[in-house]
Amino acid sequence: MPRVKRAVIHLKKRRTIRAATKGYRWGRKKTIRLGKTAMLKAGVNAYVDRKKKKTNMRQLWQIRINAALREKGLSYSKFMGAMRKNKIELDRKVLADLALNNPKVFEKVIESVK
Repeated sequence: MPRVKRAVIHLKKRRTIRAATKGYRWGRKKTIRLGKTAMLKAGVNAYVDRKKKKTNMRQLWQIRINAALREKGLSYSKFMGAMRKNKIELDRKVLADLALNNPKVFEKVIESVK
């Protein structure tokens, strides 16, 4: 078997770890061992937070819709129940956008639900 010298690949792997951990604090940006664990943990956190972002956005939409409905004398839960009963299929993202940017259109949606 011929001897394998893996200097190029080894250096490339280390270079990618250093590039990924650029800006990290303390030894995690300099040392390979700490940098590798920091990089893996950052990837896990990024994955989890991409999932959490969807939850946070849904909560924000609900808050915006509820705030707009309270001004009109309705509650969020009764409004959503009436929407389902009248078979109006507008999602929360669209409703929150209407409540924020187009209040007149949002009022028409409320009237159609009542």
